[in-house]
Amino acid sequence: MNTSNMSSSAGFLIIGFSDFPHLQIPLFVALLLVYFMTIIGNLLILTIIHSNSNLHTAMYFFLTHLSFVDISFTSVIVPQLLVHFFSKGIEVSLNKCLLQLYFFMALACVELLLLNAMAYDRYVAICDPLRYMNIMNKATCMRLAAGSWTTGLLLGIPHNILISRFSFCESHIINHIFCDMTALMKISCSSTSITETLNYVEGSLVTMPSFIIIIMSYCKIASSILKIKSKTGKEKAFSTCASHISVVILFYISLLSTYSRPKSTYSMMENKIMSLSYVAVTPLCNPIIYSLKNAEFKNALKKAKNIA
Repeated sequence: MNTSNMSSSAGFLIIGFSDFPHLQIPLFVALLLVYFMTIIGNLLILTIIHSNSNLHTAMYFFLTHLSFVDISFTSVIVPQLLVHFFSKGIEVSLNKCLLQLYFFMALACVELLLLNAMAYDRYVAICDPLRYMNIMNKATCMRLAAGSWTTGLLLGIPHNILISRFSFCESHIINHIFCDMTALMKISCSSTSITETLNYVEGSLVTMPSFIIIIMSYCKIASSILKIKSKTGKEKAFSTCASHISVVILFYISLLSTYSRPKSTYSMMENKIMSLSYVAVTPLCNPIIYSLKNAEFKNALKKAKNIA
């Protein structure tokens, strides 16, 4: 009998946090509030930047892409997770599960690459300010953004192809908050060695190099900032970078610690908590950290309020 077909027809039961009934109400309220703030905050970024010509620069160009990714990224997971709090779980078909997994993986890759592009933008702005406008011109920004989207959307495909061939003969219960790759590997009775190898390959060729490039860029940025004689200049330069690197570290560490471990070491409860950090918390950090503490964006927001 084909165990994979059995799982496909029966669907998967995603239990979320239903095994912790005492946490249902506080988690639902907190997650709903975070999701609402994430959507409103990122839509505000898109609206303000689009309507203010002074913000049509490379930094804000990448910020609009990041905001759109954050809205999409969190919306792939959180609405379905909120439904979980009103039931003991929600059943999804294999195709819907794979679709959610694809967009999660693809958008995560796009965000990682956009963060890399934003680090490069800050590096040029601080380390080579005289040539900034020539280097970070419209064509360069378009290529970096297009490269991030194309690469991310392509990198999400191999995992789906491999997981679509899994047999799920042990259980159809996904002990996670969404159709996560680690959770699907956990309940599969097929060999997952190729998928695990793919994770390490992508981590070695894409994720870690991007992270190392960002760290190296910020080492040079820090060196340049220390050479600035003006205290005000140092503070302004530092403020444009500190927020970005803090979110980069949060996003990279949470992803690497979740997906760069052998299957035998997975703790699903730990993965659920860590997943919430990059599925719900990190997208919220975009409007709060990147823009609401930025003087240019604050001025644009004040002007928009006065016009309204």
